[in-house]
Amino acid sequence: MGWRTAGGGRGVHFLSRIAILSDIHGNLRALDAVIADAQGRGCDVFLNLGDSLSGPLWPVETAERLMREDWPTIAGNHERQLLTLERARMGASDGHAHDVLDARHLAWIAAQPAVLAWSPEIFMCHGTPASDLEHFLHTVEPTGMRDAGDDEIAARAGERREAFLLCGHTHLPRAVVLADGRIVVDPGSVGLQAFDDDRPWPYRVEVGDPRARYAIIDNGAIEFVAVEYDHEAAAVKAAHEGRDDWAVALRTGRITA
Repeated sequence: MGWRTAGGGRGVHFLSRIAILSDIHGNLRALDAVIADAQGRGCDVFLNLGDSLSGPLWPVETAERLMREDWPTIAGNHERQLLTLERARMGASDGHAHDVLDARHLAWIAAQPAVLAWSPEIFMCHGTPASDLEHFLHTVEPTGMRDAGDDEIAARAGERREAFLLCGHTHLPRAVVLADGRIVVDPGSVGLQAFDDDRPWPYRVEVGDPRARYAIIDNGAIEFVAVEYDHEAAAVKAAHEGRDDWAVALRTGRITA
C-alpha cells in the first residue's frame, strides 16, 4: 500500500482503494459477500476493526477465512472478552464462540492489538483510542443513543494526528470531518444490522435493513457500501442456535419484526 500527501498533510492520495470492515460477528455469509463486492470495486487493501467472531453464526469458519486473508486486524471488545472472561461470565454471543474456537483461533485473537497506527495517515481502533466500549461518533445517554457532536468527537480523538481515524463498535455507518481536517469513519457492521445493549444505559441500534455494510477510502474520499447477501441463511442459523433475537435482526435490520 502507498500514499501521497499534499496540502499540509490532510490532502491524502492513496495508491490503493482501501476496504474498511468492522463487526463481522461470525457472519461468514455477509463477509464473503463484502469481500467479493470490494474486490469487484477494485479494493486491494482490507482493514478489519474487530468484533470478528462472537455471535450464534459461524465463528470457526469466519476465523479460518480471516486467518487466510491475513489482513491488518485489531481486537474489539468481544475479542478481549473471549480472552479475559471466565466462561460463566460470558454473554451468549461470546459463549457460543468460546465453545467452538480452538487454541489456534484463540492465539490468532491474542495477537491482535487493541489499536493500530497502520500507516502515518490511518489509525485503527474499535471504539475510541482509549476504550473498546466507548462509541466514537455516537453518545449513549439515559434516553438512548444520539449522534455525537464535533466537540465530543474531537475530545475522543485526543492527540491522534492521523488523517483518518477508523472505528467500529456502533454498527452505524457515519463519517465526520473535524475542524482540523481529520476524518473519523465508522464503516458500519458487516454482520449484524441491529442490536441492543444496557451499557452505560439501555439503548438500541437499528440500521433498518439486513444488508452487510463496509466503507471504502479512495483518494481521500469515503464511500459507504451496502451489500446484499443470503441473510436468511444467517437468520436460520441464529434461530437454530437458540437466538431468535439475532434471527429477527438479521432478517430485518431491526430489534423487533
